Amino acid sequence: MRRGEGIIGIGEALRIETSGATRIEDAARAWRTVAAAADVDDRVGLPGSGLVAFGAIAFADESAATSVLVVPEIVLGRRDGRAWVTRIERADAASEPPAPVELPAPAPKRDVPRVRFDPGSVPPEAYTAAVEEAVRRIDAGEFEKVVLARELRGRLQEDAGLRAALAKLADDYPDTWVFAVDGLIGASPETLVRVDHGTVSARVLAGTASRGADAASDRAQAARLAASHKDLAEHALAVESAVLTLAPHTARLDASPEPFTLQLPNLWHLATDLKGTLGDGSSSLELARAMHPTAAVAGTPRDVALRAIAELEGFDRGRYAGPVGWVDADGDGEWAIALRCAQVEPDGTVHAYAGCGIVHDSVSAEELAETDMKFRPIVEAFGAPPPSPPVPPVAPVE
Repeated sequence: MRRGEGIIGIGEALRIETSGATRIEDAARAWRTVAAAADVDDRVGLPGSGLVAFGAIAFADESAATSVLVVPEIVLGRRDGRAWVTRIERADAASEPPAPVELPAPAPKRDVPRVRFDPGSVPPEAYTAAVEEAVRRIDAGEFEKVVLARELRGRLQEDAGLRAALAKLADDYPDTWVFAVDGLIGASPETLVRVDHGTVSARVLAGTASRGADAASDRAQAARLAASHKDLAEHALAVESAVLTLAPHTARLDASPEPFTLQLPNLWHLATDLKGTLGDGSSSLELARAMHPTAAVAGTPRDVALRAIAELEGFDRGRYAGPVGWVDADGDGEWAIALRCAQVEPDGTVHAYAGCGIVHDSVSAEELAETDMKFRPIVEAFGAPPPSPPVPPVAPVE
């Protein structure tokens, strides 16, 4: 969902699970087979109508987490002032007359669940040490940028609390992609890739600053971010990576002439929008495979940065920073990067994640403070007190 529009799935008609280095290719191949065999009656014709699968993909090839495509039994959709309901049935169940569609009652108003988060496998001091080691390797010429993340861990006592947590994310962060797929929930500001009837688009985010305490300081923070050599350099690497990846699949690809500052309730981002025309018939899931992982969540050069993440980070990211979204029978779809998110396990364990791009002039204490800002949406959605806001820097603009 985004700005009150999107799709919600109920039930499960089919599940496709994959893992390993070919997890996305295998999922895309299986989905093409399913879509080719399906009998689809779609009289709505809007993005998300007809046959769809919701997906959440593990970040790393070696991750223990499975990647999933889930085809729901019922889809509720709303877009461009129109709403619809889609029923999806397996062919082996189609001999029975369809039962009336019974939708769940609206969730009662309730407080969000109280989850107390503690450092996971990497406490703050270990994170700052990893950042300092990454800067040392960057200065030694091993790579230009690496994204290092932290994990917080808690326990959810009330299963029904997930609905309240999602509602809070949607209310507090309406301009993000609010998602919930197989226990992965969050509010991502970053579109990995979108395909809609031959048009391809993406949004690249890299470079972050905290919001100011008042209007004047807030404008100053945005201006400081827009002029920061460090953040502009980090952003340029992310944009270059996205353009080089998408270009072979498009007949035309345009980018915003300059990065713009994207305002969210808790921070500022540098952002660049990409838009083009699909040139090779790739599905949105196949383009997600080409794009993942972007420099914004891995680093540059990508392969070297991924090895550094495995060595320095100290935990399995699971589906954090992987593609999350949906694909339809024509291959159109919307995929975000799973950021500002948490994975809720069946036993109630909650793993929350946040990371930062590390470049030559990164300062470990500042990167730690930035992860606290990025944790804020998810920890507040689970009723935890927000981290103390970092003190805005007073050094002159570079």
